[in-house]
Amino acid sequence: MIKLTFKTRPTNEIIARHGLQQGGRIQKYIDSEVTRYCEPYVPMLNGILKKSHKPATIVGSGLVTYNTPYARKQYYENKGNGEEGRNNGGLRGRLWFERMKADHKKDILKGAKEIAGIR
Repeated sequence: MIKLTFKTRPTNEIIARHGLQQGGRIQKYIDSEVTRYCEPYVPMLNGILKKSHKPATIVGSGLVTYNTPYARKQYYENKGNGEEGRNNGGLRGRLWFERMKADHKKDILKGAKEIAGIR
């Protein structure tokens, strides 16, 4: 009879070692990449909406916020008619996070895996 004993580190230590804890390096990376990749998708008249995430978002919180009185309306209703809008061959327009995610989710996850040391 062979008796095997496995010792593992505590779960919270493993999570922290890979940067997967709340506010850890992986969440900070994801938040930063989401804002970076969203930039060309956010509707822009004068740049206020596009830049409004900077003071409103705590990088690492898992929540990216665009904070203007009209952000919600633009997110759901923007027609994409601007110079760089979807109707003119660009990316800017409504549902910018969802459209960015469809285009760049794999890129963001690949980078997060690399940072976490996962193949």
